[in-house]
Amino acid sequence: MRTATSEWQVWCLDASVTVTDPGLRADARAIVETVLADVDRACSRFRPDSEITSASLRRGRPTRISPMLAALVDAGLRAARMSGGAVDPTIGRRLVALGYDRDLAAVKDPGTRGGPTSPAGTARFAAHRAHAGMISRRGDVLTVPEGISLDLGATAKAVAADLAADVAARQLQSGVLVDLGGDIATRGVAPVGGWQVVVDDGPGQPTAQIAVGGDCGIATSSTLHRRWRDGDGIERHHIIDPRTGFPADEVWRTVTVVARRCVDANTASTACIVNGSRGADLVRGTGLPARLVAADGSVTLIGGWPHDRAVAA
Repeated sequence: MRTATSEWQVWCLDASVTVTDPGLRADARAIVETVLADVDRACSRFRPDSEITSASLRRGRPTRISPMLAALVDAGLRAARMSGGAVDPTIGRRLVALGYDRDLAAVKDPGTRGGPTSPAGTARFAAHRAHAGMISRRGDVLTVPEGISLDLGATAKAVAADLAADVAARQLQSGVLVDLGGDIATRGVAPVGGWQVVVDDGPGQPTAQIAVGGDCGIATSSTLHRRWRDGDGIERHHIIDPRTGFPADEVWRTVTVVARRCVDANTASTACIVNGSRGADLVRGTGLPARLVAADGSVTLIGGWPHDRAVAA
């Protein structure tokens, strides 16, 4: 079975969609881009016109939201429950305080200016620690207490991959693989031998190749790439430990998990990094196949992670 792939850049990451019917490649990309645009309008922290940055939400008022934002919020709250709070959507103000207040490309550009990083920001966090239990969604009404800023980045990309693959496979009646910067969702009939997926985190990093079937999710969480220097010149990464309000200790540099849905794989991979030395045992408890790369480059395989080219799911 021949496949065809379309590749582009979105959200400062590599995106692609692959279909088992080459004639549907352009249609598949259009579907995926439409889903991504809807996700961006709903939950981008960097768009003044996104739903999540609306004045009503920021002022703590009950606010009517779209079905897309409702789905994204629900995924974030579910991830918080599943991870015991290790993956939490209420860390928005912490990311801003640490300097991640614009698109990452702009954060890394010394010619742009953003919000302050200051000891006062840290003190406010210590005095009023936000958590997912403070968020309320009833029907199409969302309430976020004033002073809390949502950041759905820990789950939104994986949800977007799942939703885009769902829609593309349903509308096109084709096997589909959607890859958003390492968050991968497959739907429909896979090619003979499965979808071949290379797992690595860049040049010089340990690499593996596996094959997965249809209706599968793969997520890789990493501390290596989304990095910047805050106002004090301290290098940070984007995976925040909600218990401290700071980037998680870098016990693991890369964690990849396979699950039925990409968002579930992503929740497990992110929680593993946040939990540091306890992360491996927590992933073992899920029973999901996982590949953990430690700070020293050593690799730990969990849950029957397959040998190269074996089918993982």
